[in-house]
Amino acid sequence: MKDTISDPGLVAPVLTGAARPGLCTDCGVSRLADSRACGRACQFLRPSYPALEARVHGREGAATGDEAFFGVTRTMLRARLTPAAPGAQWTGITTALAARLLETGAVTAVIATAPDPADRWKPMPVIVTDPARMADCRGMRMGFSPTLALLDPVRAAGHRRIAIVGIPCQVHALRALEAELGFDSITVIGTPCSDNTTTDRFHQFLNLLDPRPETMSYLEFRADYRVELRFDDGRAPRTVPFLRLPISKLPADFFPLTCKTCVDYTNRLADITVGYMGGDGDQWLIVRNDRGAELLRLLDGRLATRPLTSKGRRRGAVAGFMANTARAAGGLPLRSIPDWARPIVAFLQPRIGPRGLEFARARVEMKAIETVLHLRHALPRRMKTMIPEHVWRLVGAYGLSPGDGEQLQPRATRRGQGDHPQG
Repeated sequence: MKDTISDPGLVAPVLTGAARPGLCTDCGVSRLADSRACGRACQFLRPSYPALEARVHGREGAATGDEAFFGVTRTMLRARLTPAAPGAQWTGITTALAARLLETGAVTAVIATAPDPADRWKPMPVIVTDPARMADCRGMRMGFSPTLALLDPVRAAGHRRIAIVGIPCQVHALRALEAELGFDSITVIGTPCSDNTTTDRFHQFLNLLDPRPETMSYLEFRADYRVELRFDDGRAPRTVPFLRLPISKLPADFFPLTCKTCVDYTNRLADITVGYMGGDGDQWLIVRNDRGAELLRLLDGRLATRPLTSKGRRRGAVAGFMANTARAAGGLPLRSIPDWARPIVAFLQPRIGPRGLEFARARVEMKAIETVLHLRHALPRRMKTMIPEHVWRLVGAYGLSPGDGEQLQPRATRRGQGDHPQG
């Protein structure tokens, strides 16, 4: 493939092929030479989390406790990189892990995502071989990134030990195909994902947030119920409470159906998940297996850790979200709070709302509820194969259960199966 960027240590190949119609996040598998691999790999056809968890982690996630929400967990940490990496979205743990893999020779290439030269918000899949170039991959992007399309060119370049930084739908596809790809090893650094949209649609959102959206250099949804904005025109950063976001001005299909029917918010098949939801202001790490533990050791002496927190109660917030989502009938959740009450709720949310791990549990339950309600509305015939058992267990606590034809025949009873998650 010809390269769009071919600097020492970082290559961005021109991608061929296209996303498939229908439920597709363009993970990149449809662009591989074996495009039929989609049928064996896609999370939106028939996800295979129990079998893949057992192969990748040595066991399935438990049906109770925090593993019911977050997947197989060896260790959970609340951490920050010290000193924080300049320009990092949080503190730079994700890119630091990938850089250390290259520095130590554990891998010879990392497949990651950098900003497109023409648009800082547009994702561009890249192959990184110089640890210093991982800095180019810092920060959030919005839009579909066909990251796995780079499996062909990275293999053609002779790399046998690689790492991938990916979101859940990409990682499910990767794990489903891993045994047939021919690499000696693949290390997976996962980031959580919930809602995505096209880059063009994201620019519409930015236009509603600020009169000079072209100067916006940073946007982060924080665990304190605020969005943080930073600018490159000299203006001071500012924050916007979630309840004051212009959600009502967005089109109903702003978030595609794929992202409203996500069954894996926390990247259950990664070796290590690096996010923020359970971090209560810091980053949140979930070490899932031996490889993830080895990854974390690469940052010995550079991580400052604090105890995990779990504050507030999530049930009322999740139940309210479910009611709003049901009323939205397939569109964006409705905002039923009157304007006069929003400042009060915005003040109270970060003080009495769910925080820390309770915030993370709430978000995972909300995503599970969204999946069931949106599929039931838009594509009921797909529910039987698309919704895994761990999602049904989560929504069962809120009175949602599978109807006729909405669930595959349950597998043989195993310890804990059928129990609702606790927490």
